[in-house]
Amino acid sequence: MNPSNKYPLLDTINLPSDVRKLPKEQLRALANELREFLTQSVSISGGHFSAGLGTVELTVALHYVFDTPHDQLVWDVGHQAYPHKILTGRKDRMTTIRSRDGVSAFPSRFESEYDAFGVGHSSTSISAALGMAIAAELNGENRQMVAIIGDGSITGGMAFEAMNHAGAIDANLLVILNDNDMSISPNVGAMNNYLSKILTSRLYSSVREESKKVLSKMPSVWELARRTEEHVKGMIVPGTLFEELGFNYIGPIDGHDVDMLVTTLESLKHIQGPRFLHIVTKKGKGYAPAEKDPLAYHGVPAFDPTQESLPKSAPSPHPTYTEVFGNWLCDMAEQDQRLLGITPAMREGSGLVKFSERFPKRYFDVAIAEQHAVTLAAGQACQGANPVVAIYSTFLQRAYDQLIHDVALQNLDVLFALDRAGLVGPDGPTHAGSFDYSYLGCIPNMLIMAPADENECRQMLYTGFIHEGPAAVRYPRGKGPGVAVEKTMTALALGKGEIRHSGEKIAILAWGSMVTPALAAGKQLGATVVNMRFVKPLDETLILELATSHDTFVTVEENVLSGGAGSAVNLFLQAQKILKPTLNIGLPDSFVEQGTREELLTLCGLDSLGIIKQIEKFTAGS
Repeated sequence: MNPSNKYPLLDTINLPSDVRKLPKEQLRALANELREFLTQSVSISGGHFSAGLGTVELTVALHYVFDTPHDQLVWDVGHQAYPHKILTGRKDRMTTIRSRDGVSAFPSRFESEYDAFGVGHSSTSISAALGMAIAAELNGENRQMVAIIGDGSITGGMAFEAMNHAGAIDANLLVILNDNDMSISPNVGAMNNYLSKILTSRLYSSVREESKKVLSKMPSVWELARRTEEHVKGMIVPGTLFEELGFNYIGPIDGHDVDMLVTTLESLKHIQGPRFLHIVTKKGKGYAPAEKDPLAYHGVPAFDPTQESLPKSAPSPHPTYTEVFGNWLCDMAEQDQRLLGITPAMREGSGLVKFSERFPKRYFDVAIAEQHAVTLAAGQACQGANPVVAIYSTFLQRAYDQLIHDVALQNLDVLFALDRAGLVGPDGPTHAGSFDYSYLGCIPNMLIMAPADENECRQMLYTGFIHEGPAAVRYPRGKGPGVAVEKTMTALALGKGEIRHSGEKIAILAWGSMVTPALAAGKQLGATVVNMRFVKPLDETLILELATSHDTFVTVEENVLSGGAGSAVNLFLQAQKILKPTLNIGLPDSFVEQGTREELLTLCGLDSLGIIKQIEKFTAGS
């Protein structure tokens, strides 16, 4: 071993089986090297950072105790899984993470056998691990299934649904709660570590189970014993809720004490049934700037790890679409006291920081609970409020039933501000908003708008807010073409598009983010280009006018073609018995992998050059 090597232990680790060859005394040193390696690699690539720093010791302990991949680890969301990726054969490629053809931003079954379940959205780990545990038992396989979930993700109702089921069927499942939202003082930590040693010991488990068998034959004594146990554990361990769900609760323990983690996990490995281990960690652990501001270091660009702060992006005279929304929300709230703002744990990402500070009583962060967010808005609307649900396009998919039954069916005044619509780039297919035109367009009563620029976004938000009934404004990640935003708010005429360029023969109908590249393509081709603005209702009058003066229709959208805006145009033309060659351009019928947004748009033929090529190919010889 080269003594000058920066990572003498980590360099010997290619797979978890190498971790298991180490003496237990070296695990702490391995964790230190792993944390340093994580910091260096993410400083080059950018990516999710502070969550992974907090799970270094846990990751080492899990792969040391469990026989992965025979035993399977299911990470919730996956932000915290970078250390897991490093230990499972992807160490040398970590600087490619989130780039095109690089390591995936999240656990992926297509990437590694150690990624037991593909994730990207939260609160799924317990359900998935439970399903694996049930299937393994039915197959007669002796395998350990472990779900690792954060204190944010466990707020999702699906997590509790899964625990309720696991406890009811006495499944052989270990759930680990990675709690980084509370601190452990040395005394409390030592006490809980001591309690955990007792509660995970085979003697304790044996006595506990055998006493249940005996006492259950004496109902009055059994009831007294059961209540006494619950009372004592309720006083000294904050796990009564999980015990009531049928889990054997252990913790909380220090999630950065690798020796304690190994000891506890080894004990839990030999206990049957549903077990719940509560560990407490510090987000950003081991890297001072991230410990100080874990939110800022949640997702980072490339940075200099020797500096105390992240690099600042150059100031831009043009706001992002998210900033346009945030500014509009505050301006609208000043004018209308009925406006309420709702987010499912995405305050910063959705642009609600200023609103939450200026209007705290009208701001509702419901945690990671998209279904609740939508029905909460419906309930508020029933009482005359005008709620605005700020939510990523991909996350609204999780509340589809509520969107239909609780909002649209009752025609309630709820505005959905759909950020990250279309391709999102490095976060990949789990976060792409590829389907909202399709899943919204088929719902009665929905008003659906897509702004071509920043000012149109502001005016559409206002239009949707004053509209009677449900409305959605969907806009992409990042900046628009740089159009100045007017302070005055003016409602748009519903279902009316605008001709941006007059041409002949070819009529290009474009929506939202596709108006700019379609306009560039149309000018080069001498085509008419229309900013359609509305996905629903369509500007049928304008389409009929164009049909009398043009030979070919082309629709361009940043949405899948099936059920999208172009599909709605096709249906309308068919209903009018208008037979025109029509080319639909949009996202492919496949999940588009990660890369920069620009790379992916080019890959899908949604840049101006790609649009030109597709139109020329379609019209060749006509």
